[in-house]
Amino acid sequence: MSEAALAAVDWGTSSFRLWLLDAKGAVVAERRGPDGMLVAGTEGFSAILERYLADAGAPADLRVIVCGMAGARQGWVEAPYVSVPAGVDAILAGAVAAPAAGRDVRILPGLAQRQADAPDVMRGEETQLAGILPLFSQGNHLICMPGTHSKWVEAEDGVIESFRTWLTGELFSLMSTHSILRHSLDGAPGAAAHDDPVFANACGRALEDGGDVGSGLFRIRAATLLQDLQPADAAATLSGLLIGAEIASARRVFQASSQQVVLVASGALGLLYATALKLAGCTVIQADAEEAVRTGLFEAAKRLGWVERAA
Repeated sequence: MSEAALAAVDWGTSSFRLWLLDAKGAVVAERRGPDGMLVAGTEGFSAILERYLADAGAPADLRVIVCGMAGARQGWVEAPYVSVPAGVDAILAGAVAAPAAGRDVRILPGLAQRQADAPDVMRGEETQLAGILPLFSQGNHLICMPGTHSKWVEAEDGVIESFRTWLTGELFSLMSTHSILRHSLDGAPGAAAHDDPVFANACGRALEDGGDVGSGLFRIRAATLLQDLQPADAAATLSGLLIGAEIASARRVFQASSQQVVLVASGALGLLYATALKLAGCTVIQADAEEAVRTGLFEAAKRLGWVERAA
């Protein structure tokens, strides 16, 4: 087994992922758990980090590079946002040292869009962008990064020009648990299958309607009462409508002239978005989200001089 050269951490609001990486960026060990910012605010960021490092067998002097909510205002230490337009080097150069860490811990900043009519922020996704730089280093590109808060990014020649957030994942959660549609979903699984025709049909309707799905959402409830729509199909319909609406809206906002979209996603969510984007007529270039954030963290370590940069 290779020796660990550094630890890379993606610290979310409700999740924690840690990888020990060797000098070439290969994974030596990994640990993950539910100890996100919400837990760390009580237990302490340093204590949680040390617990995971010890469990992974990390030496006491191993350096750590972190992205995500540890750098938020409510996090370990605030890593000030870098304003767009911004290149990857500007993001990675903005790492700040964590106080009282007991070892060298650096936290990467997020990105801020400070336009008066379109303020927006991201933390964590910017590191994924650093990890996929070769995919948008030349030319104009539209990048989709789905999640609880989906990010769409416009980049040109490696520079992040602008971005916009859609609350698609959060809306699905709220509607399925706190709206009248909860009776239709009745605890159905949250994720539809990407090849489910019910999902495709709902997504297609949202795309045709240009993202206007207000009445379509209530029809889920009506179909439950009048047509015996089953919970799994209700969930697939809700998912299709919301994802289709997001894609239609994003393409309109960015006035996408190209049909190509770089999709940064993993697992079932990645499959759903790939299906939806293809229904919208897009050519999809897909990158794995977890690999992207890990690569971005390793790139930051290179710029800090922790590992050698390729000649």
